[in-house]
Amino acid sequence: MNSYSESPVAAPLFDLSGGHPALDLVNTLDHRFGDEGRVESLAGYDALLGFAQQTGLLDPGQVRLLTKSVQPQAAARALRSVRELREALAAAFYGKVDSRPPPAADIRTLERHFLASEQHRELRWQEGATRNGQPAMAWQWGRFAKEAELPVWILAERAGQLMLSDAMERVRACGADTCRWLFLDTSKNHTRRWCNMKVCGNRMKARRFQARRGPER
Repeated sequence: MNSYSESPVAAPLFDLSGGHPALDLVNTLDHRFGDEGRVESLAGYDALLGFAQQTGLLDPGQVRLLTKSVQPQAAARALRSVRELREALAAAFYGKVDSRPPPAADIRTLERHFLASEQHRELRWQEGATRNGQPAMAWQWGRFAKEAELPVWILAERAGQLMLSDAMERVRACGADTCRWLFLDTSKNHTRRWCNMKVCGNRMKARRFQARRGPER
């Protein structure tokens, strides 16, 4: 079988307004709540690798390694897996934002992905692992570094860290009804309303201005 050969360089650039890879992952399905139809940004495994590289979860060397070593069937399975993870994350995050519990099935899906992430890491003694340059124990992907699902496991790891931290209290949804992208509110007073002020914020301001002005004669 041939390895997966599409170049991640051709993958689309992603809008990382979420401020965290797990939130940006959910945002890769655009118009989730709109009437005009959903837009899928993770259209192929190359897009997943591009997303992982752009968010800093994989470095260019890791992306090249996966591009050369992953088989097409494994790439397709990884793509299905990351979309499954994304939708379970969406249920949990939007449930938190809307003050409602996510379905039990989605919680079980997250549990499975989080456990899979833990099971594919190796504990190793690493030289220079600490800030002062002293050796220490560190988790590494080791023999799993060539597996197609590596970016999925890394995303699951980061998502689990977010969900089990106090930062969950700062997860917000964009105030634009046609958007509702998720983001981590790191503003000083925690009053951020838009995923991107230049896009949704200005758009909503323009709509309010037009509503006050009334229809043109």
